[in-house]
Amino acid sequence: MIKVMTVLGTRPEAIKLAPVLDELSRRQGIRSVLCSSGQHLEMLTGALEVFDVEVDYDLGLMEESQSLSGLTARAIRGISQKIEAENPDLVLVQGDTTTAFVGALAGFYNRTTVGHVEAGLRSGDRSNPFPEEINRRLADSLSDLLFAPTEGAKVNLEREDFPETSISVTGNTVIDALLRIDGAIDRGDLRPDYPIDVTQFDDEKRKLLLVTAHRRESLDGGITRIARAIKQLVHGFPELEVVFPVHLNPRVQEVVHEILENEEGVTLVEPVDYLTFIGLMRVADLIVTDSGGIQEEAPSLGVPVLVARERTERPEAIEAGTAKLVGTDTERIVSEASNLLSNRDSYEEMANRVNPFGTGEASEKIVDGILAYFD
Repeated sequence: MIKVMTVLGTRPEAIKLAPVLDELSRRQGIRSVLCSSGQHLEMLTGALEVFDVEVDYDLGLMEESQSLSGLTARAIRGISQKIEAENPDLVLVQGDTTTAFVGALAGFYNRTTVGHVEAGLRSGDRSNPFPEEINRRLADSLSDLLFAPTEGAKVNLEREDFPETSISVTGNTVIDALLRIDGAIDRGDLRPDYPIDVTQFDDEKRKLLLVTAHRRESLDGGITRIARAIKQLVHGFPELEVVFPVHLNPRVQEVVHEILENEEGVTLVEPVDYLTFIGLMRVADLIVTDSGGIQEEAPSLGVPVLVARERTERPEAIEAGTAKLVGTDTERIVSEASNLLSNRDSYEEMANRVNPFGTGEASEKIVDGILAYFD
């Protein structure tokens, strides 16, 4: 019996690991244990609930105004204790969070095999995104099994001299999660709790722009410029409705509400659950975001994405034409969004491209890789 301890702590990790956890539970010869650091408690809980994921160990590490060093110190102690208690054959982590890095480090310290889901992503800039670029590099270095979502991610790992035998190209598990929720909405099994009346977007008279912004490197002016761009867009396109789930970071809240709170056509809401966010993406005409996962998800729904960052570790989306890197310059965001909202040919060219992040079999390939490793 192979014991796999999966470690997560944020909503993106929960979403991307939920289909892997489901696949682990269905396979014979595997016992699955889930440890949550609770790095982002509010947004994590809803993601776990929508996928019916039960946590075996909840460390509850989140503290108000927590520092990266403080979180890291608490996480290494708490996760290490659970690894020592369970003695798993494999510690499985995902992505580029502090929890992912610390989970890999704790596994390494305990001489446990470590697997990294979404390995090999690189922006090429240690400070952008911060601290995620270093987190994922460290997690890769500490891992024995590297599950790369794309061929490009595999090339990054090979360039850094990781053994080819340790790398598997699987696709991205977020597509597995997205297709599961999308299908459940279509069947009526799940119903998003929309913050607005989405039926108004059933024809061309009204258009929906979905916005997210939260990156640390954008706190020094970037989010202000993004918000100003949104303000210009609603003034220039009377048919446009903006939904902006505002991150709970107080600095993000302050800036966004100061600029957009009283703007007609702009709905500011607290972060919505994953089910509702997928529902909003399904009806959106355009997305402006600094998120990584949305760059992967939206193309499967045929929604163009403008990436409000200076660099992206997901160049496949840019190369495939499903997303465009626009940075945080106000005029650039306004120009590119205006073109897509008013030029049907430009819009269709992006909306009809093929998603480069897979078709929904990543979780199965990851579990196959785990079983093959221990065979």
